Amino acid sequence: MLLDAYSRKILLELQRDARQTVQQISDAVGLSATPCWRRIKEMEAAGVIRGYTIDIDPEKVGLALSAVTEINLDRHNEAQVRAFEDAVAANPSIVRCVSATGTADYILTVMVPDIKRYEEFLHATLFTLSGVTHVRSAIVLREVKSGGSLPLEAVEAAPTGRRR
Repeated sequence: MLLDAYSRKILLELQRDARQTVQQISDAVGLSATPCWRRIKEMEAAGVIRGYTIDIDPEKVGLALSAVTEINLDRHNEAQVRAFEDAVAANPSIVRCVSATGTADYILTVMVPDIKRYEEFLHATLFTLSGVTHVRSAIVLREVKSGGSLPLEAVEAAPTGRRR
């Protein structure tokens, strides 16, 4: 989907605050409410907008420990990869998982209440998965930057009127 300048501005506004009304967004991007609403619906239908979430402070809800965990598998056949990825997807303590190049096959972000629970997570989950050969953990001391807003300013916009 090619995004023109208006659609990119709408996405920037939604990333900033997804609770805005369509009128507030349209005022911010310089487009009337109906075309603005239509563009939002088109981007939702096309999968550009995958959903709307809230930002929760992990410590205030009891998730004080975050660990970045590198995983290596002994084989990379389809069955083993699928089994590992299914187990990761089913575990709520794993909040992010990426398949990566470099020294690790996968990099996980794990959130738990404390170090004891992280040790329990390792023994009950990662150490029991077939094919896992190495687990390396780095405990996060402090989060310097987070958010997840995409740098849409860096993406070249389609000419206005040529969006799809």
